[in-house]
Amino acid sequence: MKTFPHTFLWGGATAANQVEGAYLEEGKGLSTSDVQPHGVFGEVVERVPGDAGIKDVAIDFYHRYPEDIALFAEMGFNCLRVSIAWTRIFPNGDDAEPNEAGLAFYDKLFDEMALHNITPLVTLSHYEMPWALVKNYGGWGNRKVIGFFERYARTVFERFKGKVKLWLTFNEINMSLHAPMTGVGLPADSSKADIYQAIHHQLVASALAVKACHEIVPEGKIGNMLLGGLMYPLSCKPDDVFKTLQENRSWQFFGDVQCRGAYPGYMLRYFRDNGFELTITDSDREALKYTVDFISFSYYMTGCVTADEALNNKARGNILNMVPNPHLESSEWGWQIDPLGLRTLLNVLWDRYQKPLFIVENGLGAKDKVEADGSINDDYRISYLNDHLVQAREAIEDGVELMGFTSWGPIDLVSASKAELSKRYGFIYVDRNDDGSGTLARSKKKSFGWYKEVIATHGASLKE
Repeated sequence: MKTFPHTFLWGGATAANQVEGAYLEEGKGLSTSDVQPHGVFGEVVERVPGDAGIKDVAIDFYHRYPEDIALFAEMGFNCLRVSIAWTRIFPNGDDAEPNEAGLAFYDKLFDEMALHNITPLVTLSHYEMPWALVKNYGGWGNRKVIGFFERYARTVFERFKGKVKLWLTFNEINMSLHAPMTGVGLPADSSKADIYQAIHHQLVASALAVKACHEIVPEGKIGNMLLGGLMYPLSCKPDDVFKTLQENRSWQFFGDVQCRGAYPGYMLRYFRDNGFELTITDSDREALKYTVDFISFSYYMTGCVTADEALNNKARGNILNMVPNPHLESSEWGWQIDPLGLRTLLNVLWDRYQKPLFIVENGLGAKDKVEADGSINDDYRISYLNDHLVQAREAIEDGVELMGFTSWGPIDLVSASKAELSKRYGFIYVDRNDDGSGTLARSKKKSFGWYKEVIATHGASLKE
């Protein structure tokens, strides 16, 4: 019987700005997420304390984390991915001293996880940065932000070095190409040249964080985090195949830099061909040599690529604007469901980098119905996760070194794309609606018991 290794890390993944709430509590500053109340593609809205916004309370994890962690422990989690809100530590990004109240909150959070033998996997920057760094410096477009981030990273490494051994630098770092405000703090209409320069600064900052982690937490491991946007050619026409190679490289290049320590030749050609003259210093090149220990990634869907402009302009229904695959079904939000694509991606990344891999996001966003007796029969979520985990297990059989699996949103949370609570991912239901109404009470869905059994049996209970 095929099972996952007994050392496998099982759990779920969250982000501070999507679960914590308490958006200005105990000295926290405004983040880019706070000024995007309608999601990562939404307009920027200057906020004032006390105005309404679904993320302001989110699911109130900031005050309810002991209850939620106890539920995760009941499912058998031995790992929980969380993020630190940069603005809880340095409210403006350039503050002279860190905010002690923010550090103290994460001390308590990690202590609570330790009580339940749950290993923290901590993202330094998950779709948010101090809004003051955007207003006063121009976001990641300004080289000075590298230093601010490095200081933030060193501060939390020093504070939590005894409690956190697994770290990630930037969440879905390649997302900056699609949502520049969310990724690098640049306006949506920024030029590609400016976006790539900001991305370069972020890649340098990521490498310096790797260096700092290795110095301060020598027994720790630090990885990158990619949005796994695997593309297939729509046909076997050579033009489609080559364009697909280029599309996949557009996100793989982030992994190439973070795993190999230098820009690949195809990317340097892309910059030349498009007239992008990036400022890359000798010290930048030296910094980039500090490469990650492992590769983490999200996987939700695949898409297709075609060189045929007529087909290329078809209506699309997902976050990356992919050409739909005629052989796949889609979720309610137009995200195509492709479990085998996960096995393919795991093999592609393993073949490319030969570094341990970690699936840190995978899940199904759906509208859940609460029955009269309070039950929530989310068989569609069970089916989705079962089929993806089967393929992850097959990839291990293929020889892929896979560290763990943290499903996205083990508890319902505010979605990133549109800041909705109606798009639910969790094994745990949270009584809160898009308009902010609800009691915030937690209840178990059918998938709660299913995932608990999967973990307890090391995956033996999965159905082929």
